[in-house]
Amino acid sequence: MKPQPSRRLAIGLIVQASLASLALAQPGSPSPASAWPVKPIRLVVGYSAGGATDLIARQVGMRLSEQLGQPVTIDNRTGANSNVGAEVVSHAPPDGYTLYVFTIANTINASLYPRLGYEPQKDFEPIGLIASIPNVLVVNPSLPIKSVEDYQRFAKANKDGITFASSGSGSSIHLSGEIFKMQSRLNLLHVPYRGSAPAISDLIGGQVQSMFDNMPSALPHVRAGRLRAIAVTSAQRSPLLPDVPTLAESGYPGFEVQSWFGLAAPAGTPATVLERLNQALNKSLAQPELRQRLQEMAATPLPGTPEQMRNTIASEIKRWRDVVKASGAKAD
Repeated sequence: MKPQPSRRLAIGLIVQASLASLALAQPGSPSPASAWPVKPIRLVVGYSAGGATDLIARQVGMRLSEQLGQPVTIDNRTGANSNVGAEVVSHAPPDGYTLYVFTIANTINASLYPRLGYEPQKDFEPIGLIASIPNVLVVNPSLPIKSVEDYQRFAKANKDGITFASSGSGSSIHLSGEIFKMQSRLNLLHVPYRGSAPAISDLIGGQVQSMFDNMPSALPHVRAGRLRAIAVTSAQRSPLLPDVPTLAESGYPGFEVQSWFGLAAPAGTPATVLERLNQALNKSLAQPELRQRLQEMAATPLPGTPEQMRNTIASEIKRWRDVVKASGAKAD
């Protein structure tokens, strides 16, 4: 007895499905992870456009796009010193299509905020470090401040002290000021913003008086005369501001703060995808054009492994926990 037409159709569909499953199971057949990427990649930045994190992300994103053959779009998710952006990525599907620019701020936030919507060490897979940059103490040029000594004198002469802006509570920009406040014992008032760009805008406009900004975002304004640089937070002077002393030279031995940036994915992202991303990142950082562009922003490229980034995150969480406790810094 021959199968009825409807039955023959059903049997045919079952056979096709079985053959398809068998083909996928054959050695060498592409899996979703090995075929990655097949669509655009979103790179989330926890700060507004125009700040150092955003500037570096855009430079790296362009090169990653070239390496991976897919567009890399920048998604600025501001708020709570990058916690908003970090939380978005920590809850994203772990498929390699949503990435995050992990920064020093995320290691500071681990102790600064009593509650986070993510766990910095558990909810992310490190891909690799990107670069590090110094901060620079800048003031509004209308103030009678041309040195750290002048800054101290001005703060002491004003009963309300002196204001310093930041890109958000818990950023290295904020904690640079807190460390300086502890060591100098000056009356410094922290004024947090949602990103470096609006803070710089108010500093230029005279609404705030000073800022320990990341050098890439401050440098164009220093060169244009809209801001005055009086000290850098690195151990050595920056070749981009050779006449500006370090804070260590200016009476604060051992003072050193370097902001750093890395690339991360949600926890659970396939190892093959992470490996491809690390290779693409390191190849990008080896390109002379990108290295020169980063150096022009006072950024030092940091190619390496996911494990090196993982170790950096762990050591920085410990370091900043001690600073937050000693300074009494709070999330505003």
